Amino acid sequence: MSDQEVDKSKRVFLIGTGVVGGIAATAAAVPFAGSMLPSERAKAAGAPVEIDISQIAPGEMKVVEWRGKPVWVVNRTKEMLDGITKTDPKVSDPKSEVPQQPEYAKNEFRSIKPEISVLVGVCTHLGCSPQFKSVEAKGDMGQDWEGGFFCPCHGSKFDFAGRVLAGSPAPTNLVVPPYKFVGDAKIIIGDDSKGA
Repeated sequence: MSDQEVDKSKRVFLIGTGVVGGIAATAAAVPFAGSMLPSERAKAAGAPVEIDISQIAPGEMKVVEWRGKPVWVVNRTKEMLDGITKTDPKVSDPKSEVPQQPEYAKNEFRSIKPEISVLVGVCTHLGCSPQFKSVEAKGDMGQDWEGGFFCPCHGSKFDFAGRVLAGSPAPTNLVVPPYKFVGDAKIIIGDDSKGA
């Protein structure tokens, strides 16, 4: 065989080996890359959860799961915010002195932005899940009801900031989980780091 002649069978074998090796490498990389995503178990254990809040209309609430618990995200209206202000004298912890929220949510509305509320939807009395009750529920809740959450298990009442009304069996306000905004339309629950 001269220097100019090429053994085509060896070339086909080398190309075939390269293709098979590439397929094998891809097949091995897919599960590896997939293992980098948080599993359902990791999410339940506390992995951060990202939520698109652009679809929550004013006055509506979206429920998501974080650490196996319901988390309420409420797009509060001006009327809801006004109701929180009116409720100040009726709540047990109006200044949120009990540490049930991150420091950045230790304000009148217990939130980063007044209109967006993020609360763990578990009653601080015995762990039941309260119900959303608008201001229109005065017939059931009483004429001084400004809207909020009601736990039907034992009668605890919370305003739209998650502050417990005095006289309720619940000892403390609802928990505000760590969260942060990622742009105007998304929040991440379970992560309040500032990032790089």
